[in-house]
Amino acid sequence: MATSKHLSSLSKKELIELLVNASIEASSVKEERDIYKTERDDYKGKLDQAYAERDKLRAIIVKLQRHQFGRRSERLSPDQLQLALEDLTQTLAAMDAATEAEEEKAPEGDEQKQERKARAPRNNNRGALPEHLPREHHFIEPEEKVCPCCNGALHVIGEEIAEQLDKVPATLKVIVTHRPKYGCRACEGAVVQAPAPERPIPGGMPTEGLLASVMIDKYCDNTPLYRQAKRFEREGIKLDRQTLCHWVGKVCFLLSPIYDYILADILGSPVIFGDETTIPVLDPGRGRTKTGYLWTYARDERPWLGDRPPAVAYIYEDNRRHHNAVDHLARFRGILHCDGYGAYDKGLRMRLAEPDGGIRLAQCNVHARRNFYDVHKATDSPIAAEALRRYAELYAIEGEIRGCAPDVRLRVRQERSRPLMNDFEAWLKQQLELISSGSGLAKAIRYCLSRWPNLCRFLTDGRVEMDTNTVERAIRPQKLTVRNSLFAGSDGGAVHWALVASIIETCRLCGVEPFAYLRDVLIRITAGHTINRIAELAPWNYMPAVGANATNDPAHPDASTPDQPACILPVQ
Repeated sequence: MATSKHLSSLSKKELIELLVNASIEASSVKEERDIYKTERDDYKGKLDQAYAERDKLRAIIVKLQRHQFGRRSERLSPDQLQLALEDLTQTLAAMDAATEAEEEKAPEGDEQKQERKARAPRNNNRGALPEHLPREHHFIEPEEKVCPCCNGALHVIGEEIAEQLDKVPATLKVIVTHRPKYGCRACEGAVVQAPAPERPIPGGMPTEGLLASVMIDKYCDNTPLYRQAKRFEREGIKLDRQTLCHWVGKVCFLLSPIYDYILADILGSPVIFGDETTIPVLDPGRGRTKTGYLWTYARDERPWLGDRPPAVAYIYEDNRRHHNAVDHLARFRGILHCDGYGAYDKGLRMRLAEPDGGIRLAQCNVHARRNFYDVHKATDSPIAAEALRRYAELYAIEGEIRGCAPDVRLRVRQERSRPLMNDFEAWLKQQLELISSGSGLAKAIRYCLSRWPNLCRFLTDGRVEMDTNTVERAIRPQKLTVRNSLFAGSDGGAVHWALVASIIETCRLCGVEPFAYLRDVLIRITAGHTINRIAELAPWNYMPAVGANATNDPAHPDASTPDQPACILPVQ
């Protein structure tokens, strides 16, 4: 750097030249600084995106670990996983949008824009819009239809079509019914008028469609009535909660014969599933909630190509006493899948001892496996790990024969599963002698051995499953309703909950759209559908037509599932 003495010795021309060079150098340093700042911001954005991607991948890994090693009750459903990943995906989308906006602002000749790397295509779900949706066509014509070369007229040689999905909010309307009166000019007392049509709620204003919507919102989409009342208020309609409660009670009364028929039809089947779960119920006299129980009975013959449609029915009880199972299953004769709760073996002891085999139990291997999983998770026991490995072999065989006829399933189980179960039993007895009798592992082994004949029931009948997962899947939506609604308002409200949930969940199992079903059923009941034809209103009579690729195997990708669009076919 030039000193003051050196500067004083320079001429005026040399000083000017020195200042110009210093200015150029300072400008160059500023440009380099701006470049480095831009690169720093770019790397910071890439680092933020990498962190977001890392968090997303970590969440996926945790999900996979829970699916592989977690308890079945702790495993995430696809919907729960999506809830966990929504914020991460939104963060990535916002970053992409910000990056694209910056790139759009860059001038065409910018070297950075020229060097931009091609982005990986995003999953925009294009081309997947269902054909049954109405189409609203918009045509965008060019401003000039004259050839830019010769000024001649242009003609259409093709077109590009792009589809977007739009939503029109639910529309409320008022149906006004006019009934003119006719009189005779000659006869003063002669008056003719058409009779008033029946209404689902006598003297009430809701139509069948509005009632179905309220029921679906409350019991299917877990929207309590006070939230629905607020939504109506936002749309300018004053409906208090008591009015909505009155409507729901009336609809439950109308639907009760269908519920009774579903329950009776399930209990008339040769193979069913049974379980129970807790729900909180408000106890007004004590000012707090008490524990109620939804006893659940389900049927699903799809894994063995049975003729009966899938169905589920819930029964509310205010206790868990053994006599409930005895009363519920008084007419049932067949095989009951259940867990190790005493209501099913001790409570049904007399029925199990009947010489003609009134009821046989098929107990759940998942519950038995879960005990070994808990021990392995807590102690890393090699014996528990070996038990889990043996169960994995058995379930691999079950996966291969799912969707096969009962005789095929039975033959494969006799050839492959029975030797594994025999070796498993002998191994468990051997291990029980080597470990402490008071350990958790010994408890898990004794749980299996004390129920071994019932755990092996699937080896003697091709219609039997290894576990009670069918009924546990039917219980899961009700636990979601508990988390949203907090509790049932009374014992009567819990009974209504069981009634409507039975119908909606049976619709889901049958692939029937519940709103269209409820609306059609209410229309038919209002029109005078007789009770002796109640079977026609069962949800499975509204099942969609079976296509060429249809299958009864619930594990098959073409199987009818609640996630697939379902049409509604009313019974003629």
